[in-house]
This record gives sequence, C-alpha cells and structure tokens, in this order.
Amino acid sequence: MDKLPLPDINNSLLEMIGNTPLLEIKNIDVGVCRLFVKMESQNPGGSIKDRVAISIIEQAEKDGILKPGGTIVEATAGNTGIGLALVGILKGYRVVLVIPDKMSREKILHLKAMGTEVVFTRSDVSKEDPEYYHNIAEKIVKETPGAFYANQFGNPANALAHEKTTGPEIWKQMDHNIDAFVAGVGSGGTLSGVGKFLKSVSPKTQIVAADPEGSIIFDAVKKGSYSYSGGSWLVEGIGEDFIPDVLNLSYIDDAITIPDQKAFETLEILLKKEGILAGSSAGTLVAGAIEWCRAQKEPKRVVSLICDTGNKYLSKAFDDAWLSNNGLNNRNLKNDLSDLIVMRADQKQIISVKEDDTVLIAYNRMRNSDVSQLPVLDSDEIVGTITEDEILRHCTENKGGFSSLVNVAMSSDLHQIDCNSSISDLSSLIDKSNFAIVMENNTFIGIITKVDLLAYLKKNI
Repeated sequence: MDKLPLPDINNSLLEMIGNTPLLEIKNIDVGVCRLFVKMESQNPGGSIKDRVAISIIEQAEKDGILKPGGTIVEATAGNTGIGLALVGILKGYRVVLVIPDKMSREKILHLKAMGTEVVFTRSDVSKEDPEYYHNIAEKIVKETPGAFYANQFGNPANALAHEKTTGPEIWKQMDHNIDAFVAGVGSGGTLSGVGKFLKSVSPKTQIVAADPEGSIIFDAVKKGSYSYSGGSWLVEGIGEDFIPDVLNLSYIDDAITIPDQKAFETLEILLKKEGILAGSSAGTLVAGAIEWCRAQKEPKRVVSLICDTGNKYLSKAFDDAWLSNNGLNNRNLKNDLSDLIVMRADQKQIISVKEDDTVLIAYNRMRNSDVSQLPVLDSDEIVGTITEDEILRHCTENKGGFSSLVNVAMSSDLHQIDCNSSISDLSSLIDKSNFAIVMENNTFIGIITKVDLLAYLKKNI
C-alpha cells in the first residue's frame, strides 16, 4: 500500500521531543507580574530530560564514542534515565542506570518496564564515597566493553540541548519579550543553556535559580561561595552538594531558596488551582517564580517550567501517608499520638472492610492501598482487624478461603491505646502486635504501624 501524504504525522516518537506548549498561570496570585510555565511534562518520556537524552546520545554517535550495540551508562535521579532509556531503546542500545534510593517508585517501574538495568545506591553519601552514584556509574563504564558514560553533569551536549531548543522556543512563544526565567539546578544544563541563549538575545532578561533548602546553589549565586553542610531535601531532580561542570554560574542573576514544605504545598495548589499535575521539582520552581514575582514593584513577564509530570510521584508527593511520614502535611498537630496517624478513621480517610465483606475484598484493598492490615468496622465502630498474616493463614488452611467472609478470618483482639498515652507505651504495644488501634474518648480514630512510629522517631529523635 502506498504511503499517504500525511506531513503532520511523526515517523518516530523521537520527533515529538521538544516544542512543548506554554501556559499562563491565571488562578494563583503572582502580584503585578504575569507568570507562564513551559509544559515540559508533555515530552514523550514525560519530562524536560528527553531533550538532554537525545542531544547527548546523538552527539556521542557523531563523535564515534557510542557505536551500534553499545551500552549507555548514567547516574541519574530518574528523568534523565527515562529519557536515555527511551531514546536508547528506540536506537537499539543497552541502558544501565545508577539511581539513588530516594527516587519515586513510579520512575523505577517505568524504567524497568522499558527493560532498563537499574543499580540502586545510597542518596545520603558525599561525592567522595565509593557508594556515591556517579562513582558507581564510572566504575561500571570502566568494567563494560563498549560502554558510553552519558555524564549529564559534565557533558556539554546537555546545556547545548537547551541553548538550541528550549531557549529559542521560549523566546518565540513569549514574542521576544521575557523579563525573567526561573529554573532549578540538577545537572545545571537548563539554566546554563537557556541562560546563554536568552542573554544573547535579551541581556535584560533575569535568570533566576530556584533552589531546595539545603542545596548549595543559592549560596553559590548569592554569596559567590558555598560549603555543603550535609543538608538534604525531598524534592527530586534538583539541588546539589557540588557545582556541576555543566553549570555556568555567570548566566545566573538571582536565586531563591525554597523549603520542601512550600514546594509540596505548591504542587497541591498547582493541581487544585490550575489543573496541573506536576512533578516535585516543579513545586520548587513555581514556588520560587511566585515568590520572585510577588517581590516585583513593576509588571514583569516571567517564565518557569513544569519539568515533568506528577504521574511519576503519585506514591510520594500526592500520597497522604508519605507526606505525613515526612512532615509535609499541612495539618494542626495536637502533640499526642493522633499526630502519628496517617489516615484518620473519624474523618473518613481510612481504608476499611466490613464483617460481611469477603476475604478477597480485604486482600485487594490491602494490595491497592499498600497496607498490611485493615480495621473491620460496623457503623464506624471498630469490631476487629484483619492482617495479611491472617489472610495467608486462612487461605492456606481453607480451600476457597478468599470467598470466606471477613468475620471468619479476622481477629477480635483489639490492641488499643489511648491517644494521650506515651510514645514508650505505644512502642511496647507495637513491639508485640505490629500495630496499634488508637482511641480518643472511646472513638476509633486510626491505626499506627511500625513504619508510622519509625517516621516519627526519625523526625523527632
């Protein structure tokens, strides 16, 4: 069959990288300014790093250092890895990624689904440590014949991708009129590449770094010097404990530091006010852009980025349990055991079953909610609990056990504790029963698990 003349149809997913839309923020107060965000989440791999991946790989091909059948190796917090995997698979390369252990589960599952080889390492070590993810990546390259180290932190093709595509696109979309560009520093390629281009066509344009609290970029820009004091942050993909080789600080005019709390609050605001499901780094960037805009006395036209999609962070940035365990829920604390409860029963948040539900329903709800136990409720009153151990025992001992009613497999032995009890009392109870049923004025208000207690101890001891 002859090919139809369809000029608007792409021949490869790689042709769809870039040329992302620009959206004006309309429902959030940005003072006298106008704020626009470039929707990099619309790239095929879901992030701005698709641009970097194709630039690095195609430059390596041109230079003859990446050959057919070769292996691409990279140290990455996720999005560059997804971009490299996407481009690499379509071009027929093996891809090996070294990933710090704070990366979201969705990113990991995405990478594994594409057949990427994933090597996990620690996220709490300095760059001198052998376990640092860049050091492990370099070791793999040395030990693998035909391997190419993408090295986004030191590869000029990283910044070049943004100088040649992202910057010109923004300039054209803004009708050659932009007062400030706000972005973060992961590898440094975005601010360096976009900054270089915008400064060449519009010297008046301010380039602003939005930096997570604890990172050294803010001090490097504002003070001209820095020292890393072991800070850490929960936002993924941006923030550094060193100055990447790709980063050219001379293009950056200003910097704003954003704590995790504000970054994750901004993600919620973006979703509820603008309908944008954004990744965690966008929380920092947009919060920084809003803060910069509100500080202006005269109207300015400001551009920032939605670096990636929030679909990659549903188990973290948009999960109440994760937010609560990391102290990021904006809620009123009472300084009692109720503060440790992630999902409140009295506020209809908790996942539960009834006595006349089947064991299969209980099992499915545990799996879907990633919990190991469920309260059994009767008109909001707790009458028992059912755990994965009890389901396993019941279904092993009884043929067709999944069809049984919950009241056959559940336990009526409630391990209760009053919300005014001490952490020591809670610890003793959980040590025996693995979880605690928390009561307030004889009302069931929630469950505290070992993970919840550990999260509390991590924050407070």
